[in-house]
This record gives sequence, structure tokens and C-alpha cells, in this order.
Amino acid sequence: MLYNEANRLVFRYDAEELWIEAWGADSLRIRATKESSMPNQDELWALQTVSTQLPKIDISQGQGVITNGKIKATVSVHGKLMIWNSDGKVLLEEYMRNRKDLLDPKCSAIEVEAREFKPNLGGDYHLTARFESLDKNEKIFGMGQYQHPHLDLKGLDLEMAHRNSQASVPFAVSSRGYGFLWNNPAIGRAVFGKNITSFEAYSTNVLDYWVVAGDSPAEVVEKYAGVTGKVPMMPEYGLGFWQCKLRYQTQEELLGVAREYKRRQLPIDLIVIDFFHWPKQGDWKFDANFWPDPDAMVAELSQMGIELMVSIWPTVDKKSENFQEMLENGYLIRVDRGFRVGLDFEGPTIHYDATNPKARGYLWEKAKSNYYSKGIKVFWLDEAEPEYTAYDFDNYRYWRGTNLAIGNIYPVDHARTFFEGMEASGQQNIVNLLRCAWAGSQKYGALVWSGDIASSWSSFRNQLSAGLNMGLAGLPWWTTDIGGFHGGDPNDEAFRELFVRWFQWGAFCPVMRLHGDREPRQPQVGEGGGATCCSGAANEVWSYGDGVYEICKTYMNLRESMRDYTRKLMEEAHQKGSPVMRSCFYEFPGDARCWEIDTQYMYGSRYLVCPVLNAGQRSIEVYLPAGASWKALQGGHVYGGGETVEVDCPIEMMPVFEKEG
Repeated sequence: MLYNEANRLVFRYDAEELWIEAWGADSLRIRATKESSMPNQDELWALQTVSTQLPKIDISQGQGVITNGKIKATVSVHGKLMIWNSDGKVLLEEYMRNRKDLLDPKCSAIEVEAREFKPNLGGDYHLTARFESLDKNEKIFGMGQYQHPHLDLKGLDLEMAHRNSQASVPFAVSSRGYGFLWNNPAIGRAVFGKNITSFEAYSTNVLDYWVVAGDSPAEVVEKYAGVTGKVPMMPEYGLGFWQCKLRYQTQEELLGVAREYKRRQLPIDLIVIDFFHWPKQGDWKFDANFWPDPDAMVAELSQMGIELMVSIWPTVDKKSENFQEMLENGYLIRVDRGFRVGLDFEGPTIHYDATNPKARGYLWEKAKSNYYSKGIKVFWLDEAEPEYTAYDFDNYRYWRGTNLAIGNIYPVDHARTFFEGMEASGQQNIVNLLRCAWAGSQKYGALVWSGDIASSWSSFRNQLSAGLNMGLAGLPWWTTDIGGFHGGDPNDEAFRELFVRWFQWGAFCPVMRLHGDREPRQPQVGEGGGATCCSGAANEVWSYGDGVYEICKTYMNLRESMRDYTRKLMEEAHQKGSPVMRSCFYEFPGDARCWEIDTQYMYGSRYLVCPVLNAGQRSIEVYLPAGASWKALQGGHVYGGGETVEVDCPIEMMPVFEKEG
């Protein structure tokens, strides 16, 4: 049965009901269920309510058709869905193999459903949505942050779940001219196979996705930002250099580092107090034994022109002064079996439940009283996945539902805790650093970093693809630990080379942030509180020897010289949703070669950046996109576009080219 209801095209057969409706320009939202009625009809998940023109709906000749600008969907009387652009090109076609239509060329006896609701014990469904792989040469980008070197995701099998250093942001951009949002926060799986494309939700009662048609990747990404939200304007202290390490253990140690940066006249915008500055996880306050006068500390940093960021974890130790109150009020994540422990690190802990509005309000009030009131207005929201000691996704239960059903929404709600609290306190241009995100996190001021990654060349390579795909997935604010997180001895010449190459690249990341847990470990300072969480070795720019220091100075000053340009990129991200780091095809979609390039990228529209990704490498092959001339930032030589050149890359420099014309 096909009919028009409330400006939706509706298909109903047996227990299933399918809705297709216009949702933003050139876009459609598709929902389906086998419940008695569409569940939670007002639930938006990643989407926002947007102004949309009325679609054109026509039901005739055995099919229903809905058209919204450049996009059209058709549904047959047998329920098969196809999506087209305005040129008549099929963008998506459901993978349906059955004998409902014996005249269909794809009629088959294997009986595979396009929209499969397989019942789980307990009443909901394991959902699989299947689509034809229409073009063996299709390229897929976005989908968030995964630790692999692949920019093009075609042929990959991705877990749609969050882990430390993995952020599932299920928006894909296709080279065939469409974008696809899997608008379901359930734990699941996405497969971009050569024979089939599929999306799975392991526990749900509704199919929900959104599709947009566009003539360029930029158009697709900007329309996606229009329905899921855009980042705020990056504040001025987000444009320069950030200093961090695991971890400054005392107030005097941190102030000493800040003073040294100013003494050396090095540009620095922000310095960070990492974890275990508190008495117990979940106390959300400074330990006075190590941080005796936070007000004076913030005041001195402010006089130096340095912003202070403080780490806040969502974990609550059972010995925390807040544990019993939070337990009584239902503010903690629950487990369905076993002991109520989520993360066992420096003590058994369980996370606050960010999906609970009252829990969000409780945590913000603690942070406001103990940090924000002292002038601290930017937070490091670590552990935002949340990280579990055992990722038994089927064991955790939140206020909004089971982890299997809604768990991927957690980092959005965690960012929301602080964004809404800071906004209500009168702050504008809010940015907080998070280790995870899902679709829509960007509107809550989420600057995502890539987590606890290895200090290795292969890890360095992975971050380039992670950052570019995050931008294409709608998260323009992204950064990484310069030098990697785990390991790395500042006195090791081999690590110094990796550090230099990473630092050079960091100057052309959305945020330039130095962090890491360096070797060797340092002795414990003091007793009690977080003292047993010892610091890594020194991680300041002067910690790596004089030669490295001079290179770092060069790139810190280069970053500073680009402040006006970087601010312009942040305005574009705020106004349009544009990535700051852009794949070459994003800026040059008409250049076929740019769709193959995955080791160089554009910093905005002006600079072509060529990271040096291999140890000992002193020359590099660069493709210069057609349609412009390119001036080497170092040396000033001008090259024509559309050609491949080999250029030198001595340890002192990373090749960068400025677009001319």
C-alpha cells in the first residue's frame, strides 16, 4: 500500500511501515519500523528540525515518487526503494533478492531483505539495511575516525562503536554525488563491499537514515551541516599553539613551564592540566596538596596571555565524595551483569550517565563551582566514548536505553553537558576538547582529538586519514597528539625525527597541540590523591635538543603568522560547516587525480600540505592540482598545476605550496 500522509510518502505492507519525507534542501529522511506505529516520532538523534519546502509526491503506475529539489526517491508496490538525482542517475538502490516481482531482473530465490528486522530476544530487532554496490569505482569517505591509513573506505568493514582512539560518526560522502547519514546511535557495523553496502544496528526498533544529493563534496558536506549543526566560532586562543603533557603534577611545575615559554618569547595560547589533579575520580575539584591556589594560578596565566584548560573525566570512584549521592539519584551508568565497574584505572570507577539531563546538570554544577568560577573556560573532556576496561557493549545500560541501542550518543551528550552549562553562564565561542564524537557533536563545540595512539610512523600515517575523514564526516575541529601518545623518548634520535615531522604537520592541523606520555616515567611526587599516577618525561619544545628546538620555533612562528588565515578558516567552519583540513578532491572535484591522492591535503583553500610520513625521507613526490599555479612556501619556486614534481624535504622543512591564480 502506497499513500501520501502529512507530506510523506508512505509504504505499508504486513507489519512494516516505511516513511520518506523531505528534510532540508535536496535531502530525504527515510524511516521504517515493524512496530504497530513509528516509534518516537519526534526523536531527531543527529538531525535538527529545519525549514523544508514541500516535496512533490506522486503515486501512480505501480510506484510512489517523492521529489525534493535535486533528489528523488521511488518505491515500488513491492517496497523496493531507489534514490535518484535530478539528472536521472541512480544514487542508491536497495539490495533486495526475492521473488515478489518475477519480472524484476534481480528476482532471486535466495530471499534476502533490503530492510531486515531480525527479532532479538526481549522485543527489539537486529536491523540490517542493504544497498546495491552500483559502481566498482565508487569512493566513500567520512564515517569518523578509525585507526587505519585508508582515506577511501570502499572495501572496508567498520565497527560503528566508540573506543579509545575510534570515533564512529556515521556520515559518508560518496564520489557518486550523495551523502548518507545513518541516523541511529545503536552499536553496529557498516560494510562498503564491492558486492553490497550494508548498515547494521544490533538493537533497535526503527530504521532511520538521511540522504542528500549534491554536485560537489563541498555542497554535500555543507548541506549535512545545515541539518545536523555547525561548530561555534573558534575563540582566539584556539588559533595558536597549545602545550600539554602527561602530566604536570603541581601548580608550580605548570607555572614554571608557562613562564619559560614566555621567557623564550615563544608563541603560546593555552596550557593544560591533565588528569589526576583531583583527590578522587568524581570529586571534580583540585587537590589542594598539589594545587594550593588555583585562583592565583589562573590570574598569573591570564597576565601572560595564556588560557588554562583542565581535564575532567566522567568516571566516579566508589570512594569519591559524590558517589553515594549520584548513586541514590540514578546519575551513574548501570550494568546488567557483574560488578558495577566501567573503567578500572587508578581504582574501580563507573561513569556518570551523560544521557540523563539531571546528571548533566549535576556534573556541570560541580565543574562550575570548582573550575569555571575560577576563570577556567575551556575543558578537556577525556574518556568521552566512554572508555570501558572491557568493551562489553551489551552489558551497560543508560538513562536513555541500553548501550547496544543508544550507546553512540554518549559523547554528544557529554559535550552537551559543558556546552549548555557554559552557554547558560553567558559564554560564547565555546570549544572543549573531547576524545570522541558522534554525528551532531560539532554543534556543542566539540574539538576532537585522536586519542591514545602510538608514537610510531604507522600511527602518524593513520592520523592523516583520520583527520581528513573526520572533516568530511562533519567534524571540522580535529587535532592529534603531536608525536603520538604512547612512548617516545625525547633523547632518542629516531624518535626526534618522528617528533619533528609530526610537529611540522601539526602547524597545519585545525588546532596545533603538543601532548604525549614520554619515556622514561618520572618518580612520584608527594602522597595521596592522584600522586600514584606518575608523570611521563618532559615534553616541551626545548626537551628534544637544540636542533629540534630550532625547527619547532620555526613552525610555531609559522603557525602564528597564519593566525588571520586560520581565523578565516574557522569562520568558514562556523558559517558553512567546511572542514579546515580538506582532501584534495574537496577543493578540486573536477581533477580526477585528486580523488586518488591520500597523502597530501589542503589547509583551507590556499595551502597544499605534504606531510613527510617516512623515516629517513628527504625527497617527496607531490601532485599539484590542475587549475592553479603553486608557489613553494620554502624557496618561492612557482610550478604549474596538473603536474607531479619531486621536491626536497630536508629534516628542517615540510613541503607546503601556496595556490596562486
